[in-house]
Amino acid sequence: MLAYKDGQRVRLVSRNGRDHTRRFADIAAAIAKLSARALVLDGEVAIFDQQLRSRFDWLREPDPATVATPPIFIAFDVMFRDRRDLAGLLLSARRIHLEDVIAGADLVLAVRRLAANGLDAWAQVVGYGYEGFVARTADGAVVEGQAGELDGRRKRLAAADQRMKVT
Repeated sequence: MLAYKDGQRVRLVSRNGRDHTRRFADIAAAIAKLSARALVLDGEVAIFDQQLRSRFDWLREPDPATVATPPIFIAFDVMFRDRRDLAGLLLSARRIHLEDVIAGADLVLAVRRLAANGLDAWAQVVGYGYEGFVARTADGAVVEGQAGELDGRRKRLAAADQRMKVT
């Protein structure tokens, strides 16, 4: 999901171009309160169970008898911030921007960072009981086989940058 913010206007748009702003109005309101005037955040919406495991199936079919968080925007990356295209920066530098821009926000969290070593990261995944993980190196290198998704994401972000130009 991409979150576009321009002043107080926020749009939440899925990878296939579907607008989910109304569906996740509380998340949109939380992003509108962020200090940056203009933003493009890349992330996903998730609900977490009592063990703090993401339950994406509950977005489609909530279980009212189960204790769960409200929908939360999990931010992977910030690609644009206040007239500045950040896409050319290393992932580690963008992470600093991301943590700064969402500090103290309601319903918006940065994705959890795992150990830098792949085997250690996998041990954490297994230990926490996660279903799996998706990773990039600290410099933003993409795992082989992910290039098609990355190319599509870059095209959408480039189009968003054009729409988000602030005068």
